[in-house]
Amino acid sequence: MKFVFYANTDWYLYNFRLSTARQLLAEGHDVVMLSPPGEYGARFAEHGMRWVQLPMDRASLNPLREMQTIRALTRVLRDERPDLLHNFTVKCAIYGALAARAARVPAVVNAVAGMGYVFASDAMLARTLRPMVKLLMRGTLGHKDSRLILQNPDDADAFVRARLVPQQHIRVIRSSGVNLERFVPVEPVAEPRPLRVLLAARLLWEKGIGEYIEAARLLRAQGRNIEFLLAGSPDPGNPRSASREQAQAWVAEGLVDWRGHVDDMPSLMRSVDVIALPSYYREGVPKSLIEAAACGLAIVTTNLPGCREVVSDDGVDGLHVEPRCARSLAECIAKLDDDRELVRRLGDCARRKAMEHFDEQMVIRRTIEVYDELLPRRKAAARAHARAA
Repeated sequence: MKFVFYANTDWYLYNFRLSTARQLLAEGHDVVMLSPPGEYGARFAEHGMRWVQLPMDRASLNPLREMQTIRALTRVLRDERPDLLHNFTVKCAIYGALAARAARVPAVVNAVAGMGYVFASDAMLARTLRPMVKLLMRGTLGHKDSRLILQNPDDADAFVRARLVPQQHIRVIRSSGVNLERFVPVEPVAEPRPLRVLLAARLLWEKGIGEYIEAARLLRAQGRNIEFLLAGSPDPGNPRSASREQAQAWVAEGLVDWRGHVDDMPSLMRSVDVIALPSYYREGVPKSLIEAAACGLAIVTTNLPGCREVVSDDGVDGLHVEPRCARSLAECIAKLDDDRELVRRLGDCARRKAMEHFDEQMVIRRTIEVYDELLPRRKAAARAHARAA
């Protein structure tokens, strides 16, 4: 059978969905990756799958350009004739559902990890777009031959209450999973050293970037010797992204060690003690938090949808901070700086939680179970393939 994975960046497909695609390949299926041009797309060939480029501007609001994107997507689907289309992010889910209907794709799975800029931001543009996006979602995502995968129960409740998708078509799979063999804890450092704190995310203000920098400034003013690291790049496709120049200014001020995009996240995480994500974004389940949990790091985050899937019990599996409050974040980091035994206990609990709830293999298995709801013959083919092997 043939599967098409469609997202608004090749980076997302490569870093978040490659493992599921490889599992399908191992079962004898054909997988096509579909995204706008990018630097990661060429890597898919190394794993035995094709990459198709689709002209698409993530930030575009031009109706004519968006119609051209949907028509181009429809042509790709008519050419490829997949048995199932799996769309990722709100925009791709809406466009993919429309194009799949026109191209008569038998089954569609839409995955929405967080509600995105339109629902997370209080900016005038986001508030203006929200009713239209809701209308489009209501008209596209609830088809009988489709399923919607969400990453936390809060989002599932929100979709049902807003009557965007019937409850029977929603499946909750907590996170996109973490490879527990790559993200592993390291032995504690024996000699005393400054506490090392990391924020790993796109440089979006809603991720709490500003609060993180201000917390670093507050703690430095107190005379504390704490190392603040920042991993992630600006996102030109998001109007709420900090700029490269802004990040460089923070470095020049001596507040943070900015690493930009990091390919080897396991090594980076194993070099720090704490991960902070003071997000007030409508997250799915943040990838950086489950990776940090797998590495046994102490986690500091907000008690908001998505983030609380990872830190549900304040003081046990992590620490909660107030959203949009740099002082609350600084106080939590200072608490960990003063109590390294607490850092260890929180990290140990986080690792156990990652093993129980966020194992990548479990996520892949549950995702394929959703495919089987829509494609019962895929399950039969997988069994036949297993017997032949």
